Amino acid sequence: MAKETGRKLVASNKKARHDYHIDDTFEAGLVLTGTEVKALRAGRASLVDGFGSVDHGEAWLEGVHIPEYTEGTWTNHAPRRKRKLLLHKHEIEELARETQAKGHTIVPLSLYFVDGRAKVEIALARGKKEYDKRHTLREKQENREAQAAMSLRKQR
Repeated sequence: MAKETGRKLVASNKKARHDYHIDDTFEAGLVLTGTEVKALRAGRASLVDGFGSVDHGEAWLEGVHIPEYTEGTWTNHAPRRKRKLLLHKHEIEELARETQAKGHTIVPLSLYFVDGRAKVEIALARGKKEYDKRHTLREKQENREAQAAMSLRKQR
């Protein structure tokens, strides 16, 4: 069997970029069981309610939903269990220091496979206020309208 190469996206958290200001991003490995990997390879996961935490010098991913593997037996995993993140010690220390600061949290942005290994992109983020969200939507709409006007101009 040929080894996988490249990046295969399993799930992304589009709402995170809407709800948070992203300050810094990290790529972390995940400690998973066999049935979790098989469920992810089937392309099933949800990062919507996920968040990260640092406990006793270890980083954890909580609230991420990986549904039970349909072909699994009694060895199946719990869908929302706490999963360990694999990061360098200095990255874990930075996350711990920043999350203790007011308003910072760890949010998963995407879950994917790189060369056959499950990875999660996590972000150090600050929550947006309601007016920040409206401002972001307005900017996005203005950019969309500008692009449409430019494409119409090019066609003429």
